[in-house]
Amino acid sequence: MSKLDEKEHFKSKDGEATIYRKDCIEFLKELPEEKIDIIVTDPAYSGMNQKMQFGKGRIVGDYKNGTGEKWFKEFHDTEENYRVFLSECKRVMKKDSHIYIMFDSFSLLSLAHLVREYFDVKNIIVWDKVNLGMGHNFRRRHEFVLFATKGYKKLNSKALPDVWRFKRVLRGAYPTQKPVEVFEAMLIGSMNTDKETVVCDPFLGSGSSAIAALKKKCIFIGADIDEKACKISKERIEHYLREKEDKYQKLPSHITAEKIFWR
Repeated sequence: MSKLDEKEHFKSKDGEATIYRKDCIEFLKELPEEKIDIIVTDPAYSGMNQKMQFGKGRIVGDYKNGTGEKWFKEFHDTEENYRVFLSECKRVMKKDSHIYIMFDSFSLLSLAHLVREYFDVKNIIVWDKVNLGMGHNFRRRHEFVLFATKGYKKLNSKALPDVWRFKRVLRGAYPTQKPVEVFEAMLIGSMNTDKETVVCDPFLGSGSSAIAALKKKCIFIGADIDEKACKISKERIEHYLREKEDKYQKLPSHITAEKIFWR
């Protein structure tokens, strides 16, 4: 039995989804080489929290759980940590595969350039959240998704844009909960059309990436160090497989008039 099996948190009945309560790097190191077709992930970066203060010293993303403790542990985004993370991502990805990494504005400037040392960077996608968020000077209404490849693999369509308009999730079950449609958009461009697709998210969070993978009939494997994240994701996956509905995102986030991804 592998180390991952010993600490397995949840595996669905038919094996469609497996999640572990694990540190992201520890999780990746224990995966076999060339197992993953697509990595889709939203790391819990620490840079903005540590170095950017708005208003009267309020830290962006300083999420509390009601006890004074943070809901989740951040990924300390030093260059050393990030290089280990990228190296392990490359190791577990198949020969010709895709990776999507989400960035905030701070981490895009401080870390995104390192991705070129490990992957062939193809695009920086802008996720337009439609509704205004926090910010100083100009209010934030976007995040970034870096798209890169290991080896050579084309997208499934030449008609996909590099600006995605999906409404952000308000009052989600988990802090920084991302819309399922953001991850679906990644999979639409990259999933295998002739064989099974294995999708991985080392920063599982609320499980939006897992629901996207299940909707697209992919196999999902993910991890999160936070106990509540694993509990929410397990409940969300079980409910979706049983009821075919998303327990923690009742409404779609895509703009009805825009049928780029949902024709």
